[in-house]
Amino acid sequence: MADSKILLAHGSGGRLTHGLIKEVLLKNFRNPVLAELSDSAYIGFKEPLAFTTDSFVVSPLFFPGGDIGKLSVCGTVNDLLMQGARPEYISLGLIVEEGLDLRILERITRSIALAAKNEGVCVATGDLKVVEKGAADKIFINTSGIGRIIKNTRLSAENIACGDRIILTAPIARHGLAVLAKRNELDLGFNIKSDCAGLTSCLVPLLNKVRGIKFMRDPTRGGVATTLNEAAESARIGIEVWEERIPLTSRVRAACELLGLDPLYIANEGCALIVVKEKETARALALLKKYKLSRFARIIGKIVKGHKGEVVLNTAIGTRRIVDMLSGEALPRIC
Repeated sequence: MADSKILLAHGSGGRLTHGLIKEVLLKNFRNPVLAELSDSAYIGFKEPLAFTTDSFVVSPLFFPGGDIGKLSVCGTVNDLLMQGARPEYISLGLIVEEGLDLRILERITRSIALAAKNEGVCVATGDLKVVEKGAADKIFINTSGIGRIIKNTRLSAENIACGDRIILTAPIARHGLAVLAKRNELDLGFNIKSDCAGLTSCLVPLLNKVRGIKFMRDPTRGGVATTLNEAAESARIGIEVWEERIPLTSRVRAACELLGLDPLYIANEGCALIVVKEKETARALALLKKYKLSRFARIIGKIVKGHKGEVVLNTAIGTRRIVDMLSGEALPRIC
């Protein structure tokens, strides 16, 4: 197997397909739901659910701090959390290019299995397709996820009101820079790793213990700036942010200055923007700081009456400027 390659016949549905599923996929994702190998999984739910799907085409497949497998699980898990749901089940769709080294598929599969275990989710169903060489870039992954809404939580931009505070759970811009540097083989000397991570460990306790959580989003493509603009536009409110309060590592700051990039527009894969009722802010912040992934959480802004639909940044030098949505694609194929 060590020297084997993916063949078109692996996607035929015949003996090679079944062998690949048994030797690589079932070996890593063994559980009673998936073991039936049905075309769909039977899951008995009575509570309100959140359901999401996402596709992952990141290049390169492996980057500092993560890989396409880990990213596919964490991205879907985090999308469920943003809706106020505890992630429970995910599907796994693999589109594999003919000629891919089986060792790469095995490595990615193990990464998916580990990420799923860490987040407490079950890979309940899946699909494997093999396409001709040149029809895909090694491997594409689609994951869908289902989770139970926690305590009838209803997170929505419509809940946001003047006076609410905005919390950012972790330093920004690490994922986009890590992928950019690896893709272009840039030796920046900063050793920046992606923040790729599932946020179940810190956000589920927050949703269980703090009532004032109104809205959450993970600032992935388009970064913090775009996510804040989406919230302001959707809720028809104004947002003010303080530049000095935005968590940013010295390495990321230096890399952005060197490359001429604005960290507010760079993708993240392991942090969340949270809008919380003013009276509950201190409690939410104290709880988040207890967990490794959110120990650097900070209040970065607030909801205001003025400039509806806009985000205003109070800069470190005492000026104010409007922060708009990302225009174009700054860093392609980061997820």
